[in-house]
Amino acid sequence: MRRAWHSLDGEWEFSKGRDQQFSQHNLVHYETTIRVPFSPETAASGVDDTGFYNTVWYRRTWEQAPLATGERLLLHFEAVDWRATVWVNGKRVRTHEGAYTPFQADITSELAPGTTQQIVVRAQDDPSDLAKPRGKQDWLREAHSIWYPRTTGIWQSVWLETVNQERIHSVQWASSLDRWEIGLEALIIGVRAEPMQLQVRLSVQGQLLAQDTYTVIAGEVHRRIALSDPGIDDFRNGLLWSPSSPTLIDADIELRTNEGELLDHVRSYTALRSVATQGDRFILNGRPLNLRLVLDQGYWPATGLTPPNDAALRLDISLVKQLGFNGVRKHQKIESARFLYWADRMGLLVWEEMPSAYRYTTQSIQRVTREWMEVLERDRSHPCVVAWVPFNESWGVPDLPDSPAQRHYVQALYHLTKTIDPSRPVIGNDGWESVATDIIGIHDYDDQPARMGARYGRNDIESKLLKQERPGGRILTLEGHEVGHQQPLMITEFGGIAFDGRSPQSSESPDGWGYSRALTEEQFVERYRTLLNCVRAMAALAGFCYTQFTDTYQEINGLLYADRSPKVPLEDLAVSTSGSVQRAPAMPDYDPQVDQAWRDSLMRRK
Repeated sequence: MRRAWHSLDGEWEFSKGRDQQFSQHNLVHYETTIRVPFSPETAASGVDDTGFYNTVWYRRTWEQAPLATGERLLLHFEAVDWRATVWVNGKRVRTHEGAYTPFQADITSELAPGTTQQIVVRAQDDPSDLAKPRGKQDWLREAHSIWYPRTTGIWQSVWLETVNQERIHSVQWASSLDRWEIGLEALIIGVRAEPMQLQVRLSVQGQLLAQDTYTVIAGEVHRRIALSDPGIDDFRNGLLWSPSSPTLIDADIELRTNEGELLDHVRSYTALRSVATQGDRFILNGRPLNLRLVLDQGYWPATGLTPPNDAALRLDISLVKQLGFNGVRKHQKIESARFLYWADRMGLLVWEEMPSAYRYTTQSIQRVTREWMEVLERDRSHPCVVAWVPFNESWGVPDLPDSPAQRHYVQALYHLTKTIDPSRPVIGNDGWESVATDIIGIHDYDDQPARMGARYGRNDIESKLLKQERPGGRILTLEGHEVGHQQPLMITEFGGIAFDGRSPQSSESPDGWGYSRALTEEQFVERYRTLLNCVRAMAALAGFCYTQFTDTYQEINGLLYADRSPKVPLEDLAVSTSGSVQRAPAMPDYDPQVDQAWRDSLMRRK
């Protein structure tokens, strides 16, 4: 966080369907307006067009105060689907490919004389291209089966940020409970000839943990910050991050010259926590934790993939916890970084999953790999993220059992992920056909609890389940790449009970998607209770992930309606999910007075 930023969300001029090249002499005709950051497929955008179009154009102006000497202006995009080209005052400043990851451009040199500035964005997104990561975006004109309307163009926030020429470009955090220390990687740009100093202050609720100063060498700082081990478990546990106690460590970071002149000042945060697998268990902070996840696809009725506002993200996390879950498997979507921020603060575990491409080609391999690396770079400092999932259900690698090349691809992304982030479990291909994984994830929508109980007996894992059973019609592990019973085993998709109490006939209709059906509230609660009690009793499992959190378009198998209204009282479901009623977690927010005090303090220092 820095003090000086300005949102460009709001009304932009808009045009869709044209693929013409932009130049100052061939201006696009903008026939309407759009409300950014909502995609044109959504009602909230004001366009509300779910048809086919390959290209969309955006234009707006803003008033920019003159920059002080040594200041730079950065233009940020959190996400644009799919290929974005950006011009400022007629000059191209950036091109980026990838629907789910952020990018930025330094536009200082492109600013025009005076205060009024103009930005133009072209987003190209072929709706029929199956070789790019697209998640649940349908390639047919009308959404069908388990696929949903497309997302085109700008679908997350756009903003400007004023920075100094010499500044902190990025900060990455890690932690080690074994050594009781925090790892810091900071990249500095605009490096001066003379040395610079990076001052780091770590604190928890105002209590100082560490304060150090490091010399910037070749634009980088890599340090392990040792903390004083409190020794007694009660004190140690109070500093650890977990869903029940999401303690965050505040970081105040300053970049200064050797003479003490302040060049940059940012706020950040980290946490002390560890995740691992040990035998057949998932381990958090050195202790086994039973994972109770819910599949979360992150769609809203009027805004599609884009959260309606910040409060909607906080509400989702609160509802997940009230339903008795301790985490989510974010399915086929890289969620807004604001969601991860609130998950960090409110204590929610997150499995992060790469949106799939649906063809196996050299081009799709390059696209998925490049964007996945950007995902890891963006999110690996978040304590809430406890697992990475590069592939789901062999999507994009349809011939895994018979294709050595496709198996090598899955193994390569598994090992690449472990190389970039060795601190978290990686599920190479969730659902079935495992060839490289730290957790065996199984998708099983059997609606008969007795049958499921027999299938996952602890004594039959290797001899029967992994070699003979075919949940979803697929083998769970491939020959030559056996995984043993000493790896954690989870049912990572199951349930999917369709129920719509607002329109009971839709629960009986084939148009309302679900894997089994309930016709009344009582039947819905009873089927959920019977199924969850069965799964929670399976001693062989390290956890589960129920499908799904909310209804999503034609799918009516959510625990909540798409507008987040409960289908039945939350406590009726929470008891079955976790064995006890869950209280609503605190809903923290910024304190405006504290935030303003920080800004005033920074101004005084400058």
